[in-house]
Amino acid sequence: MKNSPISPKLFQKKLLAWFDQFGRKNLPWQRQKNPYRVWVSEIMLQQTQVQTVIPYFERFMAKFPTIDALATADEDTVLHLWTGLGYYQRARHLLKAARQVLEVFSGKLPSEVMALMTLPGIGRSTAGAIRSLAFEQPAIILDGNVKRVLSRLFAIQTVIPDEKLWEIAASYSSPTRCADYTQAIMDLGATLCVRGTPQCYHCPFNKHCLSFLQGIEKTLPLKKPRKHLPIKTTQFAILQFKNGVLLEKRPGKGVWSGLWSFPEMSEKEFTVWCQQTFQCQIKKITKHPTFRHSFTHFHLDITPIFFQVVKNFDKAIAEENYFWYNLHQQPEIGLPAPVKSILSSINP
Repeated sequence: MKNSPISPKLFQKKLLAWFDQFGRKNLPWQRQKNPYRVWVSEIMLQQTQVQTVIPYFERFMAKFPTIDALATADEDTVLHLWTGLGYYQRARHLLKAARQVLEVFSGKLPSEVMALMTLPGIGRSTAGAIRSLAFEQPAIILDGNVKRVLSRLFAIQTVIPDEKLWEIAASYSSPTRCADYTQAIMDLGATLCVRGTPQCYHCPFNKHCLSFLQGIEKTLPLKKPRKHLPIKTTQFAILQFKNGVLLEKRPGKGVWSGLWSFPEMSEKEFTVWCQQTFQCQIKKITKHPTFRHSFTHFHLDITPIFFQVVKNFDKAIAEENYFWYNLHQQPEIGLPAPVKSILSSINP
């Protein structure tokens, strides 16, 4: 490439030499490696750090060791294992994709990028990562780590279209040792070329990196102007009786879709609803401090309100989208992180 800080061949050589000495080679999905394990790990690693993913991946593999096992699972069980990992649409896509692999690809994950991209939840970069890591075939990736490495290496000081970065990534990708190269460039971004304070003096490219040579590495890549996030409010109505609390299944679309949460009603609305639904009286109402849960596009301020009912309460429920969560048995269902946190704080 014109004005390249380092030739692609030398970049590959130095990167792979660094990886051989310092790269991560004993992550759970690198052991007993197969396409299914690589695929699940790549989905979990989308917008989530490695150390956070590891325990979730291990529990997921213990429950669903194969594509067949995942494809025949019910959504609640899958979401239960995903609880706390966030971005739950990834889990729903994973389940749909597993079923699609059985139906369309005879139970075997395809190795071609275009075929992989037909599966829910797999975009261009994830498909490239799966192809190179699982099948050891040449492929291009452009996740956040790679964007950061290339933006600093070339001292890109403008917000350029992704297609330009794809061109650079393609020109520097290695045609050999494909899996090692992909893991190496991700590791470089995750361990040395990190956000905030990159470890440039330990980087194999500090004699070539244009941003380091210009002293602007901490300012790159350029961040898009941060939008002011709106603040929304809600009240969790927590109906408690003996060792159980009432949960409601969220709608199929929107925030926490398909997960089990507390009904969201005002104190007055919930009191009337309980009387009409259960013919019961509320014995005690306790409002807890408001706390904030942040999403990508907004903050949600949540006020938990506990409702305790009289001893002779008949807790039979006819509606399918409500059920009693037993605090002792803890059924395998998908829970939003703030709901899981509240449930763990309740003394049954």
